[in-house]
Amino acid sequence: MPEDLLQFTREVRDFLDAHAPKMAERAAFRWGQGDDRVAYFGADPPDVEEQKLRAARDWQRTRYENGFGWISGPSEYGGRGLTPVHELVYDGLESEYDVPDTGTLSVIGLGMIGPTILAHGQQAIKDRYLPAMYRGDVIACQLFSEPEAGSDLASLATRAVPVRQEWILDGQKVWTSVAQHSQIGMALCRTDPDAPKHKGITAFLIDMSAPGVDVRPLRQMSGGSDFNEVFLSGVRVPDDHRLGEVNGGWRVALTTLMNERATVGSEGSGPVAEALSPERLSALMRATWTWDDRALRRDLSELLADMLATGYLNARAFRRMQAGVAPGPEMSVAKLMYAQNLTRAAHFVSRVLGPRIIADTGEWGTYAWTELLLATPALRILGGTEEIMKNILAERVLRLPKEPGIDTTSPFRALPRSGGTPS
Repeated sequence: MPEDLLQFTREVRDFLDAHAPKMAERAAFRWGQGDDRVAYFGADPPDVEEQKLRAARDWQRTRYENGFGWISGPSEYGGRGLTPVHELVYDGLESEYDVPDTGTLSVIGLGMIGPTILAHGQQAIKDRYLPAMYRGDVIACQLFSEPEAGSDLASLATRAVPVRQEWILDGQKVWTSVAQHSQIGMALCRTDPDAPKHKGITAFLIDMSAPGVDVRPLRQMSGGSDFNEVFLSGVRVPDDHRLGEVNGGWRVALTTLMNERATVGSEGSGPVAEALSPERLSALMRATWTWDDRALRRDLSELLADMLATGYLNARAFRRMQAGVAPGPEMSVAKLMYAQNLTRAAHFVSRVLGPRIIADTGEWGTYAWTELLLATPALRILGGTEEIMKNILAERVLRLPKEPGIDTTSPFRALPRSGGTPS
């Protein structure tokens, strides 16, 4: 390890030792002991969720005040000006300590929106929001997806009309994570319907408490409400909250999407990762008397091999970053594999358990898997659908011909919309 990383590691250790307790040593897995819940999404009651959010913001503030809130960020916004490798080193060390989960702040706001504001925001916006975001004072959400656009983000129809030094926004966004907690949101809007669909889009930063912003939770079949639909009705946005050039929003969106690929491309940790360990899955088969089923054992071997391969892929990307080389398509592949691994795992467990995955018999480690099973449709959509990811990899990595039928030249208003009619 280079000397600068060794010195940084010592700094991180000193900080964490002074501000957080070490994680208790994890006991060896024993069937029937501990919490058996296997959930990808949260389902905490509102008071517990609010308590966790306060703890996350407090911990982010502590990190920021000690120089670890935005390790790769510019110093003028409270960052350290170091590399993404330093951030990965910090994350690895912090995982050894018992600290609050800051995912509500970091996955979208700090991981995607913050870098986009840095790259495309006007100076006053960067000065106002970047320190506040990385200090934990401001949470941001991503207002991209729309009901009629589906996986074709460039088909968005939310309108933004200029009025003097403001823009008036009208439309609907959907599948918006953490919108219920956010103070700001990054919205993509149609500003020129006479331009081709990719060229008539502009990005804005909106105040989520502004008049006309209506956030409505979407109840998931797994029980929680991690996503929202957001209605924009006559929302006024100052022009200095525009990100990038007018009608240049697609370039801004690509900045966000590139950061999104890196954010959701890792197997991660937590209850799901622990439940998908070889020890837990093999114990499940023994407890359900299916260990002698050769077909299931073959399926388990294939699943574990794929999860191991995905881990090696992430490790390869990390080594490239250590060597100063930007990762190639690894993050897109890892994102695709991540969703497929969790989906295959849930379906594998459903074959092992049979009816016990949908009917609670009271047996430890059985019905608890139902939350992961019910989450699998979302896993194949969030961060870019599987179909879109495969198209990206086929066209940009394998250099295969582009999918036919995508019109990138006609004016947006002339394109067929839902029901087959132009907009």
